[in-house]
Amino acid sequence: MPAEFRQSVHLPVPAREAFDWHARPGAFERLNPPWDPVRLISRNGGLEDGGRVAFAVRLGPLRRRWIAEHRGFVDGRQFQDVQVRGPFAEWEHTHTILPEGDSACELHDEIRYRLPAGALGRLLGGRLTERQLLRVFRYRHRTTAGDLAAHAKYSRGRAMRILVSGSGGLVGSQLCPLLTTGGHDVVPLTRPASKAESAVHWDPAAGTIDRDMLDGFDAVVHLAGENIGDKRWSAKQKANIRNSRVDGTKLLCETLASLDRPPKTLVCASAIGYYGDRGDETLDESSPPGEGFLPEVCRDWEAAGEPAREKGIRVVNARFGVVLSPQGGALAKMLFPFKMCAGGVIGGGKQFWSWVALDDVITAILHALTTDALSGPVNVVAPHPVTNREFTKTLGRVLGRPTILPMPAFLARLAFGEMADDLLLAGARVLPERLQETGYEFRFPELEPALRHLLGKG
Repeated sequence: MPAEFRQSVHLPVPAREAFDWHARPGAFERLNPPWDPVRLISRNGGLEDGGRVAFAVRLGPLRRRWIAEHRGFVDGRQFQDVQVRGPFAEWEHTHTILPEGDSACELHDEIRYRLPAGALGRLLGGRLTERQLLRVFRYRHRTTAGDLAAHAKYSRGRAMRILVSGSGGLVGSQLCPLLTTGGHDVVPLTRPASKAESAVHWDPAAGTIDRDMLDGFDAVVHLAGENIGDKRWSAKQKANIRNSRVDGTKLLCETLASLDRPPKTLVCASAIGYYGDRGDETLDESSPPGEGFLPEVCRDWEAAGEPAREKGIRVVNARFGVVLSPQGGALAKMLFPFKMCAGGVIGGGKQFWSWVALDDVITAILHALTTDALSGPVNVVAPHPVTNREFTKTLGRVLGRPTILPMPAFLARLAFGEMADDLLLAGARVLPERLQETGYEFRFPELEPALRHLLGKG
């Protein structure tokens, strides 16, 4: 007899809007849990009967192909995912959206499934499967409700055509699905070798860009740049970091400024590295820059947007803090040693880490795209920065691991070179003054709930 799993969530939008969100491109990517993501292989058709999705799921060290077919389609109300081939003996997932008046609805997820190997499969994997389903659907429902609330505030009736550079990076890979599920038309700005469909091409190193393809965009989000934490900072790597940001931004902004129909808005990535190592000094967007390599890069990076400003484009310099996601960045690098009980305080532990959950990064960008009062530098950080010691203890608590193996400053410098002083041992207590002044409401203002959501621990 099949097992059953049910989970429901209240959504703060009409049923039609909730259904359309699920039907648009990007919904799968937004619902894919970041701690153990499923890899999409192919998609054929929409939610209507007969549409199919193929993806690879992880089963221990192996990945297995899972093919699901859509059935039971009722426009605006219901659709099903039925396993055609995959790891279960049987799987039928029914999504039902029921109106609750004119401005809200209830999403019901009901899954009927049978594990392989009959009674033995139920004995060995029954409780684990139930726990995993609960973990996944808590994440999915929190994400769905948060995204729909954001679109109700920012996207309703304001569909835009948006060009995005760095669309395959940590931020871009979640920003683009957020935008498309809100009804926006997103076009990636990629290098010529990219396989992305309907892309605009450029080559920042060569100084080339498809100028004729840039006319008519409502907005541009510029995220491209060399990852500052991937390699040790040799002279060559530091030049790559600087040039990828400054030269690429200058090329893009000069080209946008030359158009007959330039975009109204440009959101350009920057970083709180602008402030340098400032101890426990409280910093906002009016604070002066610090000294050193990263502050110099950030200062020149933001200045490269001047041609767009002079053209009358509203330019927002989004100064990102430590972006939290298990799929990349600082948190991804920390997870393995912490899970192995080898995590601990870095240096003295008193340095402030101004962090921000990835969901808040992408929603803050949407806020910037649609908030005309916002321009210039904007700190994209959570309102409650913490010290490295606080961060370490919180992550250990969420993972259920001790944090008793510190990394002294000399060892950090030995392992990471110059990068350790700027990224691990430096501190900046940065606050999101401009976001909050313009009405942005954080999904995750506190660290522990953010980590529990991102890691599927609550």
